[in-house]
Amino acid sequence: MRCGILRADLVLVHKHRRELLLLCGNSVIRTYRIALGPQPAGPKQQEGDGRTPEGRYTIDWRNPNSKYHLSLHISYPDAADRARAVAAGIDPGKDIMIHGQPNGESRTGDWTQGCIAVTNAEMEEIWGLVFDGTPIVIEA
Repeated sequence: MRCGILRADLVLVHKHRRELLLLCGNSVIRTYRIALGPQPAGPKQQEGDGRTPEGRYTIDWRNPNSKYHLSLHISYPDAADRARAVAAGIDPGKDIMIHGQPNGESRTGDWTQGCIAVTNAEMEEIWGLVFDGTPIVIEA
């Protein structure tokens, strides 16, 4: 892909650093501080655990009418996540997103239920730089 500041070709999340990077090729084009869920250490195991998944996924759809000021859906759970959950007899969870603040509110610290949150202004910028089909890698 031809790089420029108009489009990211990879979203990279470092959970322990609370950092989301937008890359084009090997170049970082934007960096953001993020909020996660109340139990951010370790990969998401099941619905309600307050964790963010870890692994390689895709931004597969977007919601312009989100109750969290725009949201980009992450393709969790994938087939491996679902198989692991079935084997364990648990619900893997769903609706993991990158999103802004709750409409009408502003929050700090780790407050999501497993999503990745940024400020509303940052979400507007990410919305314009990340297209459906963009890979996302979420690391511990």
